[in-house]
Amino acid sequence: MSAVGNPILVVVLSLMAGLLVGGVWSSYQRGASRAVTGVLALLAVMAVLFAALTLVEVM
Repeated sequence: MSAVGNPILVVVLSLMAGLLVGGVWSSYQRGASRAVTGVLALLAVMAVLFAALTLVEVM
């Protein structure tokens, strides 16, 4: 079974994206450096995009 197109991968990536978005919000609220917040935001966007692309392939 291929990793791409796996419905479990979509769920895992969605959970990871949610955790990363929470991390971005938390680091923004506590006044962390812009670099840390930016890296977390970039990782969150990448996880959301990859989950969406994988979901399209699953369907």
